Amino acid sequence: MRSTNLSKALALAAVMAFAAGCGSKSTKTDSGAMGSDAAGGAAAYGSGTGSDVSGGSWADVANLRTVFYFDFDRSVVRQDGFSDLEAHARYLSRNPSASVRLEGHADERGTREYNMALGERRAQAVERLLIVNGANARQIETISYGEERPAVSGNHEGAWSQNRRVELKYVSR
Repeated sequence: MRSTNLSKALALAAVMAFAAGCGSKSTKTDSGAMGSDAAGGAAAYGSGTGSDVSGGSWADVANLRTVFYFDFDRSVVRQDGFSDLEAHARYLSRNPSASVRLEGHADERGTREYNMALGERRAQAVERLLIVNGANARQIETISYGEERPAVSGNHEGAWSQNRRVELKYVSR
């Protein structure tokens, strides 16, 4: 049991190190502020805690959060989203016929091309975490919508913070 947790921690550390090495340089956005390294941290919020969920049945997974929010110009999942994503990974591992689509989004700041790439990096960060925790890559599809599908309209931080996200959606094959 202890070696399994250690193995998971080491694998996760390797993924985080890899993701940090794949980041892009800081870019200046439309707001004029310098962005952080695109491989920085990401926040995860939503309903459910995931801490007491086994991830083995659909009833367990239905209570997990499926939207993970990210900080400005960041694309690495923060630790507070790990428990829910680990439970999603367990569900996928135990249910090989299940599949999920990870939809990456960005706020409206920056160019369309940059935001498409940022949304893709965010979706791929969630994908890596799912795979490290037992999901099969064939069960996961990633797509980026960039700034094209905002969750909230508005030109202020409150709206932008809700548009920087990855949505995890189970799909039927």
